Amino acid sequence: MAPLAGLLFLVPALAHAFVISDIKVEGLRTVTPSTLFTYVPYKVGENFTAQDSTQVIDSLYKTGFFSNVTVGQVGNVLMIQVQERPTISAIEVKGNKKVETEKLQKALKDIGLSQGHLLDPQALDKMKTELQRVYYSLGQYGVQIETSVKPLDDNRVFVLIDIYEGKPASIRQVRIVGNHDFSESQLLGELSMHPTSWWEFWSSADQYSKEKMSADLESLRAFYLNRGYLKFAVDSSQVTITPDRKQIDVVINISEGPRYKVSDVRFSGNLLLDKATLEQLDQVKKDAYFNRKEIIDTSDAISKRLGNDGYALARVQPMPKIDEENKTVAVDFNIQPGDRVTVRHVEFTGNFNTNEDVYRREMRQMEGSWYAADKLDRSKERLQRLPSVQKVDQSVKPVPGVADQVDVDYDITEQLSGSFTAGVGYSQSEGVLFNLGLNQSIPNRRAI
Repeated sequence: MAPLAGLLFLVPALAHAFVISDIKVEGLRTVTPSTLFTYVPYKVGENFTAQDSTQVIDSLYKTGFFSNVTVGQVGNVLMIQVQERPTISAIEVKGNKKVETEKLQKALKDIGLSQGHLLDPQALDKMKTELQRVYYSLGQYGVQIETSVKPLDDNRVFVLIDIYEGKPASIRQVRIVGNHDFSESQLLGELSMHPTSWWEFWSSADQYSKEKMSADLESLRAFYLNRGYLKFAVDSSQVTITPDRKQIDVVINISEGPRYKVSDVRFSGNLLLDKATLEQLDQVKKDAYFNRKEIIDTSDAISKRLGNDGYALARVQPMPKIDEENKTVAVDFNIQPGDRVTVRHVEFTGNFNTNEDVYRREMRQMEGSWYAADKLDRSKERLQRLPSVQKVDQSVKPVPGVADQVDVDYDITEQLSGSFTAGVGYSQSEGVLFNLGLNQSIPNRRAI
């Protein structure tokens, strides 16, 4: 095909319509012709006028693949010339210390800015906004972000993101508004975020983050809900930064609501446990103020007790019934034990140095036997006590398609079992002496 330069006449200059005998494209590098043709709203054999060129150009621009599109005509052939956006060969982020590179890369990928993607200039602007959002959530309001794009061969580019994090803004003041039954100082004592004195240089309590704010709001909720304020609410929380971006003021608006007492405690559903057992597990005190912690502890105790009998997927849902006139609440624990299940498989992962048999010897929950929560707890404790184990994560997973079986997985984090020693001494006959020692115990290795 002859090059378009010198042959291409812009369609808007056409004086008459023509019937498309063929469609030819020039300038493609990574986008295939078949992909491009799916976005061209015209086919061979259809009429084409000067006004139709705008629709072709708009359709191709909307794909995001191209930075320039030109439409023209050679005879009855519709000619399309495109310039693809460059492909991102690599993205380097430097200067970030507060935020892991992986987290930043994920934030960039969410807006379409990652290795192998086409570079959209608008995405660079979005990138700055997104990275600022990540840093602002950590109280890093002084962050500065600079980007540079270096062209490479084959229509590729290298993107460099240089971050100056600056100093985190410190909390100047925290206020709680709307409290009546408790003093502001008492409520502030429940929060982890607060201003610090000049001599508390080691403390990070004056550093704001969204995670810390969420945790503090939950602490306030727990404080009130454990004291009978069943309808307590956080109405709003405002974070204001000073003009110099160095200090933050936090205001939390709350509604305490009325205080409720427990009028009755009931149990409904499939009661596999007798009344005496349920009353023994019940931690909710009748005629005392409502306490969310006691509700949760009772639900957990019943679930665990059912788990000891093989009901691994038991659900205990507390259902409060409020009497507004008397300001009381009756709590009904609805119990749904589900099916009694057996343990199909017990699996271990992460044991790179130790033979699996070493871990299986510590198990008190056997494969093929009824699920028992107390045996699983003891099994985890015994695994954790092994000298080769640093951490144990236990998870119970239902077997797909089988209602009465579960698998138990243990993710083992092993710790180094060796030791290294070094020393320096002096002898009148030998002079300065150095000694090094390496002791590596040989664990029970996996069978080969």
